[in-house]
Amino acid sequence: MHDNWIGRTPQPNGWQHDWIAFRREQRLGFQLQLAAQNGFGGALQRDGEQLLARLDGLFDGYVPVPSLLHGDLWGGNHGFLADGTPVVFDPALYVGDRECDLAMSELFGGFAADFYAAYRASWPLDAGYAVRKTLYNLYHILNHANLFGGGYAAQAARMTAALLAHIR
Repeated sequence: MHDNWIGRTPQPNGWQHDWIAFRREQRLGFQLQLAAQNGFGGALQRDGEQLLARLDGLFDGYVPVPSLLHGDLWGGNHGFLADGTPVVFDPALYVGDRECDLAMSELFGGFAADFYAAYRASWPLDAGYAVRKTLYNLYHILNHANLFGGGYAAQAARMTAALLAHIR
């Protein structure tokens, strides 16, 4: 997989056999470095470093199946052709845990309930998804903080603290 972009932010995609290491280094660690460069320090950086060090604790007994991901699957990146055929566009492709796309699809309003019902009927979710959803969406919230500032950095700090509470 080649490096690409998530919005205006570079997205590193170097292949790693270890999903947790990939998440730590090429997703959260990368975004936290950008956040530090953009002046977002304090609790976000302190807790972010703790989360990176203890990330394995969010994957006890769960080994994701590598899947080709859209990478930016939110309501603004899907639509329908004139004949009603659903389409997705503006991908930020990479290989990772399928839960990443599902989590992103729920971040900014989500898709229709039928979409989630069909998905879960086809491939049920692991019990730990609810927590990992926050982890996977943290990447996108950090990216939004780096792109737009505003309250996204504070939201990322709250998400990081909540994730740490699950592995303490």
